[in-house]
Amino acid sequence: MACRGVHFALTAEQASRLMDNPDFDDNELMTFVEEIEGAWDKDWLQETDKAWDAIHRCLTDGELEYGESPYHQCILGSENLYEGDDYIVNYLDPEEVKEVAAAIKAVDRKWLRRKYDAIDAETYQGVLGEDDFEYTWSWFQPLRDFFQKAAKHERAVLFSVDQ
Repeated sequence: MACRGVHFALTAEQASRLMDNPDFDDNELMTFVEEIEGAWDKDWLQETDKAWDAIHRCLTDGELEYGESPYHQCILGSENLYEGDDYIVNYLDPEEVKEVAAAIKAVDRKWLRRKYDAIDAETYQGVLGEDDFEYTWSWFQPLRDFFQKAAKHERAVLFSVDQ
């Protein structure tokens, strides 16, 4: 699998369909995600490629784990909606999107670099170094802008990545 992450800013109708069906099984959830991905609305999505892993670790003190903080919410969130091991699917309602947008708005290169340098090489899937940091930074900047835009337009956000 590719392990390429994508954030989608959902329309109110899309968010409602997902939230009105809390008992989606994994197949139904992935059918919904595939529908959103299939539309590929470039104005309302942000890819993070494989940098999502390092971005999450930078925002959460080096760990690839779920959590409640706005920094955790940015990528993995507090729990995986998908119950199997093949995908990670995180949903944020518009208020959570605003919290994430506010939390990451001031994250600059120096801050991200300090956090990146603290990642434990033993637990990281990639190869830490200058090229990987530049790759991480290049994907983080548009993600930060994406969250500002989604928050301004009061959109929910869905993050999806295959494992």
